[in-house]
Amino acid sequence: MQQPKEGWIMKAFLKKKNVEFTMKRYGIDALSAMAQGLFASLLIGTIFATLGQQLNMEVLVKIGDYAKGATGAAMAISIGYALQAPPLVLFSLAAVGMAANKLGDAGGPLAVLLVTIVAAECGKIVSKETKVDIIVTPAVTIAAGVVLSIGCAPAIGKAASAVGNAIMWATELQPFFMGIFVSVVVGIALTLPISSAAICAALSLTGLAGGAAVAGCCAQMVGFAVMSYKENKVGGLLAQGIGTSMLQMGNIVKKPVIWLPPIITSAITGPLATCVFGLKMNGVAVSSGMGTCGLVGQIGVYTGWLADIEAGTKAAITAMDWTGLLLISFVLPAVITWAIGKVFRSRGWIKENDLKLDL
Repeated sequence: MQQPKEGWIMKAFLKKKNVEFTMKRYGIDALSAMAQGLFASLLIGTIFATLGQQLNMEVLVKIGDYAKGATGAAMAISIGYALQAPPLVLFSLAAVGMAANKLGDAGGPLAVLLVTIVAAECGKIVSKETKVDIIVTPAVTIAAGVVLSIGCAPAIGKAASAVGNAIMWATELQPFFMGIFVSVVVGIALTLPISSAAICAALSLTGLAGGAAVAGCCAQMVGFAVMSYKENKVGGLLAQGIGTSMLQMGNIVKKPVIWLPPIITSAITGPLATCVFGLKMNGVAVSSGMGTCGLVGQIGVYTGWLADIEAGTKAAITAMDWTGLLLISFVLPAVITWAIGKVFRSRGWIKENDLKLDL
């Protein structure tokens, strides 16, 4: 049966406007871009503010506060960029992001993601369709985004927060099994071409569950870095260890078995983080999904310690705290993954150059 003429016209129009209703564009491209927006505002702002507080430098605190204040706008503009929005649409998304992030409260990142996608696509559809484009395009983009934020962002934020709270509550209740679950799932998400950081931010994943997430991410990054040292040497060690384990996705697609050692490691370090060391991520939630990337996960744990001390819920940073952070972040992922990888190599499950990267 032939598609009706109206259907072909609409399809051609949407194609001309570069509007694609695909999981890749919305679930991978937009989500990953949102994480970059978070890094360039909330995350770097938190680092500046923490440094300023520790060094007693007011200027660094102010830089951090201004950066954190731009979080909603930075996320929305990043998402618009990933959706290939025209300039007027892209610039108008700053207001949309500010509204969605504020109204979404704790679940603001998820609200920003969903609202910005709709607002950007509405703006793209009307872009350059009138002679007064400079008025119409920003008006439609901002109106669509802000109205949607007022109507939906609070509910989206509450739903995301509820899911995150449920995960954190379950982790406190069952730290062993949830430590395994959160560590493995977030670690896998970090290596997949999606953003584990954005997921953690959207769910406001902190506390003991955030610590398990850090463990899982470190197991993937440090694990792959050490396990593939034979093939990739120092360059691969740094690229994966403080960059991203996503570099191995091409090799994983060719031979999925190479993914097992880091996954098994995350299933071990996750419950160790929750049950033995009580590792908590009480910094910004986005840090929970960063692992050792730029040492952001570790900086997040440290800023969380400082926040807890300031709030009076923690007396001081102890030697056990530092020991747990170092073991979970670096030592155990390296040793355990290396040992499992050696067994896999001896049995022929991983062969030479299976982990080779084009660096």
